[in-house]
Amino acid sequence: MSCLKTDAALSFDTVSDFRIHEVELSLPQGDEILVEMKAVGICHTDLVARAMSPAGTPAVLGHEGAGVVAAVGADVHDVAVGDCVLISFASCGLCDSCAAGSPAYCTRFAEANVSGRRLDGSATLRHGAEVVFGSFFGQSSFARHAVTARRNAVVVAPGSDLVEMASFGCGVQTGAGAMLDILRPDPTSRVIVYGLGGVGMAAVMAASYLGARQIVGVDMSPSRLDTALEVGATHVLDGGDPEIANAVDELTDGGPTHAFDTTGNPAVIRGAARSLRRGGTLVVVGTGPADVSMDVQDLIAGGKTVRGCIEGDADPQVMIPRLVRLHQEGHLPMHHIVHRFDFGDINDAVSSAASGASIKPVLTFSTGQ
Repeated sequence: MSCLKTDAALSFDTVSDFRIHEVELSLPQGDEILVEMKAVGICHTDLVARAMSPAGTPAVLGHEGAGVVAAVGADVHDVAVGDCVLISFASCGLCDSCAAGSPAYCTRFAEANVSGRRLDGSATLRHGAEVVFGSFFGQSSFARHAVTARRNAVVVAPGSDLVEMASFGCGVQTGAGAMLDILRPDPTSRVIVYGLGGVGMAAVMAASYLGARQIVGVDMSPSRLDTALEVGATHVLDGGDPEIANAVDELTDGGPTHAFDTTGNPAVIRGAARSLRRGGTLVVVGTGPADVSMDVQDLIAGGKTVRGCIEGDADPQVMIPRLVRLHQEGHLPMHHIVHRFDFGDINDAVSSAASGASIKPVLTFSTGQ
């Protein structure tokens, strides 16, 4: 048998609900593993991808998968059936960036993660006679089973809380990774985080772990502001305040040393850069309009740095074990932000994510088909 029949949540266009259908999933090739999913987070990127999908094209999204290895390819020798794994983004493993330990900047990143196929061009999913857009971020984990390359998966200890850890493969890795390895605030730093979804909350948690002097969370949701205070923020501000720039300047006593934007909103990004004190750094991860204007004179005179990052600049094989350790030590209190949904309730979970009612919705899977 060359394929496995499994249930998956198919998206057919930008406005309709996901529909759960039986699909055919190819069995793992030499360097791949088959994972029985136990949990998968819903990320803003999933919603963006659905909105950009061509109408009528079936797609299986999902890229924060966690589960148990059900089969391995012939070339996989360091992972065994029954191992618990967290799945992250795909990379080629061969280009200069991958060789330098920076797979987030793989030269074939788009091809590996959003082309809908494996790097060799083959499809992993079919629905009847129709090829399905799959291999999303190397996994397509809105399904009971997913096939992924071994290099995309990180083995974790038996008994790990896969529901709380599912988003370590993307959202938490992005927010916490950017704070831990790019911004790197210290006990003298004043940090501001714009947008308190899963990525922003992870950044707040990481800044708290690093002992930043001041951590300010900005959002338009009162409940998210309350949660930010629970997970490490020292102060919060209403992002809808028309005087937000003055509020930031006053609260931080002249501007933050470090800023992190998850919103992708040009006005927010401009304001975040302008608010930085001299020598400050802004990291941008939110996707939005391609063009954002900046006051170059302000950047030059202030010696400011503005840069983007993908997946927290992380190598999942290094970062995810680090995140697991921080979680075990209580520094990533995911229970404050994870909201569990049954796989069959995926549309409720997506609506909850889109509305902001849930910070990090996570789908869970029963053992039956």
